[in-house]
Amino acid sequence: MKFSKSRREFALSALFFGINANAFTLKNPGRDEKIYKYVGDKTKHFVMVVDLRKCVGCQGCTSACIVENNVSEDNYRTFVNEYEIGSYPDVRKSFLPSLCNHCKNPSCVSVCPTGATFKRDDGIVVVDNTICWGCGYCINACPYDKRFYNKKTKVADKCTFCAHRTDNGLLPACVETCVGGARVFGNLKDKNSEVYRLLSTYPTTVLNKSAGTKPQVFYIGLDSRISDYISNLALQDDFIKRKESGITKEWSVKFKEDL
Repeated sequence: MKFSKSRREFALSALFFGINANAFTLKNPGRDEKIYKYVGDKTKHFVMVVDLRKCVGCQGCTSACIVENNVSEDNYRTFVNEYEIGSYPDVRKSFLPSLCNHCKNPSCVSVCPTGATFKRDDGIVVVDNTICWGCGYCINACPYDKRFYNKKTKVADKCTFCAHRTDNGLLPACVETCVGGARVFGNLKDKNSEVYRLLSTYPTTVLNKSAGTKPQVFYIGLDSRISDYISNLALQDDFIKRKESGITKEWSVKFKEDL
């Protein structure tokens, strides 16, 4: 599916097809009315820590996410990628669970023409599918390629940290199902939380740090060869986007720290 129309064309299309008028005002009734599932809890800052020393690549998290969130066929909100690193005879397999990074400075929010993509006060980035047009701007803007077009709902989709579960004191489905305990989720503002302890104890890294979005999914034990490989793929992807759409400048800014 190609997303080459201008915002003006989208506006005219929306008028013709009768898309929700809230999309034209960038207003979101749920946020304006301070409904909890739209604004979250400002006293919390949710993050995820992935301990790659414990990941066995079972894809249990992937399956749990599909069932929990009714993810459309051939799409994934989270997935465990497999890599072979090293050279013969010293070769080993490595696993890398990936998902939306719920960035502190998400590039997907600033490019959304309707206000459907936004960041809650607790750090969770969500998509309001009642306002989203499915234009694909946010999909193209994500430097991690972790958004997709949902064939069922006809709008942008991605991981939400299972906000419907966390709002009720439950863990995201992927975390609850992780057989190795590789995924840890919690409130970083709570100094007694496991995520705070891990981030305070072990060196961590994030994916594609140069994008400047400050990801809030942190990895313990990420091999630099995998990180470099992913970054190179991102650079190639950006080059292709510029060639195809005429984009000459990305929507990212460099920051000094991750937290």
